[in-house]
Amino acid sequence: MRTLYLDCFAGIAGDMFIGALLNLVKSPEILRDGIRKITALSPDEYEIIIERSTKNGIAGINFDVHTHEHHHEHDHEHHHRHLADIEAMISGSELSLRVKREVIRAFSLLAEAEAHVHGTTVDEVHFHEVGAVDSIIDIAGAFILMEALDWPRVICSPVNVGSGTVTCAHGVLPVPAPAAEYLLQGVPVFSKGSPMERTTPTGALLVKILADGFGDVPSGRITASGFGLGNNGSDDMPNALRALMIETGGKVDGLVREKLTLIECNIDDMNPQDYEPVSEKLFMAGALDVWTESIFMKKGRPGIKFCCLTVPDDAVKLSGIILTHTTTQGVRLKDYDRLRLEWHIEEAETSLGKVHVKVTELDGEILRRVPEFEDVKNIALHHNISMYEARIILAREL
Repeated sequence: MRTLYLDCFAGIAGDMFIGALLNLVKSPEILRDGIRKITALSPDEYEIIIERSTKNGIAGINFDVHTHEHHHEHDHEHHHRHLADIEAMISGSELSLRVKREVIRAFSLLAEAEAHVHGTTVDEVHFHEVGAVDSIIDIAGAFILMEALDWPRVICSPVNVGSGTVTCAHGVLPVPAPAAEYLLQGVPVFSKGSPMERTTPTGALLVKILADGFGDVPSGRITASGFGLGNNGSDDMPNALRALMIETGGKVDGLVREKLTLIECNIDDMNPQDYEPVSEKLFMAGALDVWTESIFMKKGRPGIKFCCLTVPDDAVKLSGIILTHTTTQGVRLKDYDRLRLEWHIEEAETSLGKVHVKVTELDGEILRRVPEFEDVKNIALHHNISMYEARIILAREL
């Protein structure tokens, strides 16, 4: 199991998160290509800056967005977007379905936080600074990079929120800013270092949505790491976020050995059409696999065994989804050992376009390279060829 560990010793912001994850992906072009899929954003509106730098002697990646929208005050007002505007922008983009959903969910939660703080409704929220181009890129970019990393489980340290005050559109406010404080409810926090805002609303939002759990670094092997640098700082602490990619399974003769939990229940009174949306919710929440099995229950009634495979830390959360969205009254939990091959995702250039490839290895030797299904489907549609033809062409070039 691959786990992304976020070490928020100096807080977290959207630019710090993206900078940290850029250390873990193969190329920064993954981010730029992804943002270009938001076709409603004109390339004239922004410039993405990605550069290696240092902060308090710590080397990392500095990510920034230079926007070309604040020349006049009326331009600034024009770029204050409502939630519906952002939903339309993302829904009409060429981003993957999961990235679209995560970005829209993130902005909906952000709108909820702003509405709570200002005593208004979600529909009336203007998003203020967070609705500008740079924050749209921050939030969409975060999920584009998570997809490039194939959606690893996320564990987060307690979050350093900082102290003192921060100046924003509403004047001088205490740290953490009210919107960040609302989003951090239920998240373990602390304050350390010179007074400054160390966790922004966007950073709090990403923690709230992505973190599957909180605590110390999980046991396992660190396979990649890096720092994302912010634009502020203090002499006593670098303005940086550390990201660690950890393989949490052991190794047995070149195979990864890991502990998993199987959640299952028997159901005989549920509309078969209703299993698909439940499965989708489970996958979105981090399930490793979801499937159904046909069974016969008491009195010979045909039924379904609904099964979900997960890491143990997520078992209670996923059980809650099953109990809420199916007709079962209870679930069974079973602990299993799993042996699997190591694998990672690469992006490859082909004559049909870019494609994500799952590369499977054993003892460092590549066993197979398989293009991701969604990419093959999109290529087949774009070139008006069959899936079979697309696979044949890609197999020759991969």
